[in-house]
Amino acid sequence: MALGILFLTLMSCSNDEEMTLEEAQTRKEENQEGLLAGTVKKPGGVEKFAPGKSGGTWYTTITNDPKTFNLLAADSDQSASAILGGLLPGYLADYDPYTREWMPETASFEIVVHEEEDSLDVIFTLRDDLYWSFYNSDEKVKITADDVVFWYDEINGNEDLQLTSYNGQFLTMPDGSKGRVSVKKLDDRRVAFHFPRIVANPILSCNMTYGPKFIYEPALRELGTEGIKDILTIDTDVKTLPSGGPHFLVEYTPGVRLVYEKNSDYWDKDEQGTTIPYIEKTIAKVVPDMNTSYLLFKNGETDSFSIRAEDLEELVSAQNTDYTIYDGGPSMGADLISFNQNPSGLSEPYLSWFTKKEFRQAMSSLTNRERMVKQIYRGLGEPALHHYAQANPFYDDSISNVYTYNPDKAIELLASMGITQDDQGIMHDSEGRRVEFDIITNSDNNIRIDSANIFADECAKVGIKVNVTPLDFQKIIEMLTSTYDWHAILISLGSNYWPTGGSNVWPSDGNLHLWNPLQESPATSWEARIDSLYNEGSYTPDEEEAKVIWNEFQSILLEELPLFYLVHSEAFLALRDKWDNAYFDTLGGLDTNRLFLKEAE
Repeated sequence: MALGILFLTLMSCSNDEEMTLEEAQTRKEENQEGLLAGTVKKPGGVEKFAPGKSGGTWYTTITNDPKTFNLLAADSDQSASAILGGLLPGYLADYDPYTREWMPETASFEIVVHEEEDSLDVIFTLRDDLYWSFYNSDEKVKITADDVVFWYDEINGNEDLQLTSYNGQFLTMPDGSKGRVSVKKLDDRRVAFHFPRIVANPILSCNMTYGPKFIYEPALRELGTEGIKDILTIDTDVKTLPSGGPHFLVEYTPGVRLVYEKNSDYWDKDEQGTTIPYIEKTIAKVVPDMNTSYLLFKNGETDSFSIRAEDLEELVSAQNTDYTIYDGGPSMGADLISFNQNPSGLSEPYLSWFTKKEFRQAMSSLTNRERMVKQIYRGLGEPALHHYAQANPFYDDSISNVYTYNPDKAIELLASMGITQDDQGIMHDSEGRRVEFDIITNSDNNIRIDSANIFADECAKVGIKVNVTPLDFQKIIEMLTSTYDWHAILISLGSNYWPTGGSNVWPSDGNLHLWNPLQESPATSWEARIDSLYNEGSYTPDEEEAKVIWNEFQSILLEELPLFYLVHSEAFLALRDKWDNAYFDTLGGLDTNRLFLKEAE
């Protein structure tokens, strides 16, 4: 029996078994404790990974077919990034979330500060064992500084392409002008990023991964910025794709599967010299949604499953299982709701509604996060009311969204802008127009659809009609970045782990400034202030001084609510017991590259 159903049953017992709300809550908490007792905690960062042996096939799922094999698509499409990410060599540097230190990845680094000039340089030295390799071929192309410089300048730095990292290349100078972080090749293995002013976190600001120059540069020269997007289409023979990463993509059967094989030329090795990953082959089955992924896991056809709360009781209660359930703790990120404020894509009356903070505050006040926790997450979560993730160094528990679930407050806020209920309880604005709008979310994510439906139901209770519209994720990306013809959206932008993260989201000129991107100048006074604070905080290394800045930054966003967060769910992962070297938490996730098969018992 699902936990939510059990709770309702307890609340509707016959009179001789009637319970108080406190007794029901106690029983509910006992049931949750019983579920958690069937899980284990094994976070990363406590023990070192053990050296392993190569071998085995990893079975997993994806919920979207690739639309292209072009790396430019992976920039804004999470599914494309997941499909192609294993072909990339990795970032220049890696951040260890447990020690909170930057570490070398594909390059070592040195920071040189020029205090008298208020500038600094970050010098990266690439590893000497980086190659673009080809499947079933001895051909290898050396990865050099040229790959990094080309990708930074002509791909990430291409104004016409407007990739997500474009805005991060520019700094606001003390006089208000823009200064660009430039890159220079020093020799075949060394590049220097020059910052025209000192920044608080320079490694984060210039850290990047990169693709093969020898493919993308000729395409850019011959075809231009539009034409380069059309290379490596879905009809490409995937065996011809070069890899600088841990995998080769060796097969794609549309609607069926993708197959990867280990790249033995990959640079990463364990302490015994064995190439990482240990897994020799990965088969990713294409499925329509998370429900199908769950069925495949239950049938023993996949090796892991990111457990939804609705599935936890069944998986914990099952007998004679061959898997372990890991409790990774609360998620750092959360889904969010945002309202379009872009005049180039939005008509009236929506623009006049959505641009008023009272409307957005009212929508947050109609968002029943506790109901979402209970019904969707079975009580295994908590409302997401803060802007920063708890791991963020400037997280402050006292700075939170005060517009929590309160329908009466929502009605009051709407009335202040002329939106009131008629005799039938239907909301109309001051010009008599009924308050109705669409909310889009991705069709392959059942949890987001459920959240949108709860939001729509709560809005209906006060007379607002919300049409839940699940769409293909690629269509959503197009609406967010090109056509701008959407009303409201339920989506995720990851976690606010770094205060300076989201350089293309929070500044008003960002290309993913979700509600109104690419502004030539701030459309509102509060966005102008956010721009100023973001810049000031980015250039303030002193933590006490920076805290004052980032506190105001958070406070403004939580008052204006251009977007508001929903729920931090508890993260659970089921993993087959045949795999060793498993650690899981929400900081580091599960590193499948380090998994290896246990010795036969």
